[in-house]
Amino acid sequence: MTSANEHALNLAFREARSINRFTAQAVGDETLAALYDLLKWGPTSMNCQPARYVFLRSEAAKQRLKPALSPGNVDKTMAAPVVAIVAIDNLFYEHLPQQFPAYDAKPMFEANPALAAATAERNSSLQGAYLMIAARLLGLDCAPMSGFDAAKLNAEFFPDGRWRANFLVNLGYGDPTGNHPRGPRLAFEQAVTLL
Repeated sequence: MTSANEHALNLAFREARSINRFTAQAVGDETLAALYDLLKWGPTSMNCQPARYVFLRSEAAKQRLKPALSPGNVDKTMAAPVVAIVAIDNLFYEHLPQQFPAYDAKPMFEANPALAAATAERNSSLQGAYLMIAARLLGLDCAPMSGFDAAKLNAEFFPDGRWRANFLVNLGYGDPTGNHPRGPRLAFEQAVTLL
């Protein structure tokens, strides 16, 4: 088995930070397409892929988001080159016949809304994490956020109710002068149980 080189491990994890300030360097549409083309390969249960992504690039698009942001997230989000809304497709299972041809799993989710909601939440969160790891591997910096009013965001961007917001990720090229000191991580013994 081969493993990633040290540089890739540092980019994806060891040196990864939540960025509070970005440079003025733009993030092009080709970079966002490359980002999706990489993150889409991350595994989800039954290949369900419930996450949907809205990339806010223009000032007008970010202004639509602004009323839903928590006060502490407004300035850094408005200044970010791109804001990704990681959303959930509540009817993700409509795509299962194509995405998961092993057997017909669609009726299982159609008949059980609680199972569908839990599956969508869990797997879209995984896909949001894949987005951040892929972004870092492509040279972008990230700032994930849950500080927003989901009802306001959903009313503005997803009024038909099919999609709903999970969390936000600011994307761009980081300016390290805006970073806070890096917080510690739990030790192996604190976080892991071996049975």
